[in-house]
This record gives sequence, structure tokens and C-alpha cells, in this order.
Amino acid sequence: MNKNLTDIFKGKIILITGGTGSFGNAVVKRLINTEIKEIRIFSRDEKKQDDMRKNFKQKKITYYIGDIRDKDSINSAIRNVDYIFHAAALKQVPSCEFHPIEAVKTNIIGTHNLLTCAVSNKVEKVICLSTDKAVYPINSMGMTKALMEKVSISNSILSNETIIATTRFGNVMASRGSVIPLFCKQIYEKMPLTITNPKMTRFMMYLDEAVDLVFYAFKNACPGDLFVQKSPASSIEILYKAMMEIFNIKESQIDIIGTRNGEKLFEVLISREEMSYALDNGKYFKIPFNIANKEYKNYEEVGSKILSGEEEYTSNNTYQLSLHEMRNLLLDLPIIKLLINGKYDISY
Repeated sequence: MNKNLTDIFKGKIILITGGTGSFGNAVVKRLINTEIKEIRIFSRDEKKQDDMRKNFKQKKITYYIGDIRDKDSINSAIRNVDYIFHAAALKQVPSCEFHPIEAVKTNIIGTHNLLTCAVSNKVEKVICLSTDKAVYPINSMGMTKALMEKVSISNSILSNETIIATTRFGNVMASRGSVIPLFCKQIYEKMPLTITNPKMTRFMMYLDEAVDLVFYAFKNACPGDLFVQKSPASSIEILYKAMMEIFNIKESQIDIIGTRNGEKLFEVLISREEMSYALDNGKYFKIPFNIANKEYKNYEEVGSKILSGEEEYTSNNTYQLSLHEMRNLLLDLPIIKLLINGKYDISY
């Protein structure tokens, strides 16, 4: 890891909400051998915490059973914390569609609870994790994550000591519940690959790149900032054809089922409105918070010629991976390497 980032975490206590998930495990792997003082894992799932405890076995990690819906459980974990990675959320689209109030309680109210506790405990920095589904949302998960972002911004305005910022991700390859582990499971069980719409496009980002983005935000964030990584994209057709090449799958093993409820044709990471003032920092876009944009006149009597001409940043207008490039990306994934050797990791 970058030496400057090592210095940032030296002697610090960090809290990861939803810390037993893919992102939390990746962060722990990156930080456990640095000079960080303590990593606190905060989540509801005692089984996953026990698995994590057995996997890492370092004394630097402490575990807190709790729920971001409950301020008391947050306060018990947040004392003396310097930094927070806020990854806890209800993320599954079907779950949020069938139980939208539960998504509201966790993604919106839970985030407000956490940020209120962070400010009152004088935490130095909080980075909240969001999703492309928050941009022009069409499902409950995206809608609640969009409001989570607004909650993050509003709390950043009110706080004088705690810096609160947000990162927004597209598709993180092989993250829990995503399409690549599903394909791997189907291949392992000798089932057909279920394809939705071959023309769909999705950003392709490694989990380690997601961690890099959050660390970059940590180093560079001002209150209310939003950070997005520039990522290549692939159509679902290119993705499944790359899987076919790797595992010698025949066309007869492909089952095109059509677009599912709550799915978009392509991902949008930055809206047209946000692109009008986004800053291009090379590998990343930074969308700074501008208090002037929140003045009532901008909603009633003042227009913007810049807004009229911008285009959103999507998985359709970013760099498109070739079949060869997609194949090479897949071959770097641990879950693919396992499956090539006839094994499948059920933890995905």
C-alpha cells in the first residue's frame, strides 16, 4: 500500500460498519500489517464475525455486534474511533423491493444515526459507500442509497470537526451476490448460465480498486465530497463469452432469461447534473459539494447553460473492454482461479 496512506492510519482506530462483507474483509487484509492501532468490525451477523475471527486471528481486530438502526449499539463501538468506513447497508435489490421500509430504516435512518454519533464523538473522518444505483434510481435500494448520499451531505454541512464524504461504486467484480459468483456457481453445478440481456453494460472494477478509491477519498476528501473511479465496462455478452472461453462452455448451455425487475440497461456513476461541476483528477472524478448549489434561487429562478450541455458518465460511454481484455480480467479473480482447479468457494 502507498506509504502516505500507511502514515494516515498509523496509530489510529478505525471502525468498519458492515465490516464482515467483501469490502470489510478487503480493508482488513490491506491494513492489518500496517501500524494501525485497532480495527473495529461492526455488524449484525455473529456467524460472519466468528468466521472472520478465525480467518485473521490478530489482536488488532475487535468485534462489535450491533445495528446502525440502534444508536446505543453504535455509541458502544464508536468511542475513541478516529476514522469510519460506512459499508453497512441493505444491498440486495429484491430484498429492498419487497421490504422498502426496512431499506429506509437501514440505508437512510441508519446512516443518519451513524453520522450523528460520529459527529458527537468527534470522529475525524467518515467515508460512506454508495452505488451507481443511487443515480437516477429505479428501485428501492437505489432510492434509499440516493437519500443516504443526501443524508451524508447534510450532516457534512452541520459538522465543524468531522469530515464526511462519499464514494460511489459500479459493479465490483466477484463481490458477494454479484453476477460472476453466480456464473461460477452455475458452472460448478453444471447448470446453464442464466443471462439477462446480452446488451446490458456494467462497469468492471476489482475489489482492491474499490478499497483504493475509499483510501483516495480518505486522503483527499473535503466535507460533502463525492468520489468516483473511472472504470472500463463490458457488455453482459462479452462477459459470458469470456466465461465460455475459459471454461469451454457451449452455446447450448446459455439460457437468456431477459431483463429482471429493477435492472437498468446500463449503469450511471455520475449524473448529467453532477458532471457539470465534477473535477477530473486522472483516475478519479471528484464531485465537490458547493453550498451555492443548495440556494433556493437555483431551484426557482436561476438556470445554468452548463447543465444543459453535459452528458452523464455511464457504462455505455466509458471504455468498452474487448473479449480478450475481459477474459484477462476474469483470470485474475481468485474465484475463477479456484473454479479452474475444480473448486468453488461457497462464501461468495
